[in-house]
Amino acid sequence: MRHMFGAKTHLLMTMPEQFVPFYIESIGFNPVQETVIRQDGYSCYHWLQTASGEGEIILGGRKFTLPPHHGILLMPYAAHRYRKIGDRWSTYYLTFDGTKVTPFLSILGILCSTVYDWSAGTELEKAVEQMLEDALLTQDLTGLDNSVGIYRFLVNLKKQGRTNRTPSIQSLVERLTPLLKYLDTEYHNPDLGMTDMADRVQISQRHLNSLFKQAFGNTPYQYLIKLRIRKAKELLANRRSSPIHHIAEMAGFRDSSHFIATFRKLERQTPEQYRTT
Repeated sequence: MRHMFGAKTHLLMTMPEQFVPFYIESIGFNPVQETVIRQDGYSCYHWLQTASGEGEIILGGRKFTLPPHHGILLMPYAAHRYRKIGDRWSTYYLTFDGTKVTPFLSILGILCSTVYDWSAGTELEKAVEQMLEDALLTQDLTGLDNSVGIYRFLVNLKKQGRTNRTPSIQSLVERLTPLLKYLDTEYHNPDLGMTDMADRVQISQRHLNSLFKQAFGNTPYQYLIKLRIRKAKELLANRRSSPIHHIAEMAGFRDSSHFIATFRKLERQTPEQYRTT
């Protein structure tokens, strides 16, 4: 990874006067990372990423190494200390906060300080460098651009970051894409089952279940049911004169009673009620 910054660069951002959900407190590049000891942690969320060389961070009594393509997200007030390993360690860093950061991280399932790694060339790898470059070139008086930048960074962290040697969500989705395309064309087949889905990607049903839960938070069958309901909603909107039992059949349900019960459970209304709203 090539870096545009050579000299130490530190920007302390002005707190926006208007409300923004996320804001940057500071951002920078440190070509020679010094030893840092924070017994009381830091008051904001703190992202620290290796640009080159290697570092070591001690957090909660555990020691983690940060080689290239690694970073750590530190929660506010989490005691930590870090230092270089070897001759030199260069880092990018980002500190941020905002009223919506904690609830948004909760939605993403990021609940504690975590070490991440990622594949070379991902958007995550260059995210902080790009944000720093943008901050140097333009003055974001409203804080809105920086807020969008934090949002995008956190989404990419969830999507492209790997933790505890597990694959990233992006890599899981890429692996499952042939099956997702297959389901999008074959959802209308009521005989479509787990065996067909597992055979499509040539893995066991158990492994397929595991991949889906990691990528989407539900099972392949649950994904298929939601897909069928989404297709049924499109049919209800576009074929307003078609009987409900025809809609059910076209969406892949064996009978209209199962379709209506499933639709009501997921949409909190019947297909006919949805059609008339």
